[in-house]
This record gives sequence, structure tokens and C-alpha cells, in this order.
Amino acid sequence: MAAEQGSGFREAQTRFVEMVFPEQSNHYGTLFGGHALSLMGKAAFVAATRRARCAVVMATSDKVAFHEPVRVGELVELTAEVTRVGRSSMTVTVDMVAETLVSGERRLAVRGAFEMVAVAANGRPIRIPSSPSSPSSVSSPSEETQS
Repeated sequence: MAAEQGSGFREAQTRFVEMVFPEQSNHYGTLFGGHALSLMGKAAFVAATRRARCAVVMATSDKVAFHEPVRVGELVELTAEVTRVGRSSMTVTVDMVAETLVSGERRLAVRGAFEMVAVAANGRPIRIPSSPSSPSSVSSPSEETQS
């Protein structure tokens, strides 16, 4: 995890998992690059929104490198992390790791960086709060009945 510039706060990672099905593949039986970019954009969006706690949009995708093909039937795990916070923009790095379910073999398939910008309702950039709000804790059912 990367530390946010100018503070001791360590940014949490956003993770999610997706199974690769035939409708997400190209004619080679591997994950279509456009679908990989879509998944990575979604991960960047969630990580940036969690950090800014306001609306965000993607300004650029940069340095997206396809290292290994992902085959139909494999799992992909996406990990997104805010690595830089500016006045109104953030850099989010996203890794896509492919996993063969039967063997458990994992390999870095795709890595990219995304610039995300915090915006107001009118679509204009706004300042990102300097101290992020931490995710709400999840209460257990027993805690809810005690309240």
C-alpha cells in the first residue's frame, strides 16, 4: 500500500474478483482487452470514490500494459490503490491478476494507471478533502439488537 503524500494515512486497497466467461473473450478464447479496461476502470472508480467521497470521473488511462493473456474459465482479481492525491485529481494504480482455479497458479496479467478527477454536480473539478473519511464499520446483527 502506498502512503498518501503529506500525511501518515495509508490508503486502503479496493479489490474485487470476476470470472472470465466466453462472452467476455475474443476470437482467441482470451479476455477481450476492452473488457479488461472496463473492469480496471470500474476498480479505479470505486477506489477514487472511496477516497474522495464525492463524484469522480476518469480523465485519462495511462501506461496500461498487457503482460499475460487471461483465458476463459480463469478468475481475475483486480486490486486498485490510490497512489497520488492532488488538489482535484488522483492517480489510481490497478493490477489485474489472473488465477487458474484448479491449480491456484496466479500471474500478473494487466497493470495500468488511471487519473480520476473529483467533480461537482455541474461536472467541474472540485477540491478533494485532505483527510479521507474511513469506510464505515459493519455492525454485526447482535450489535443491532442491543441498540
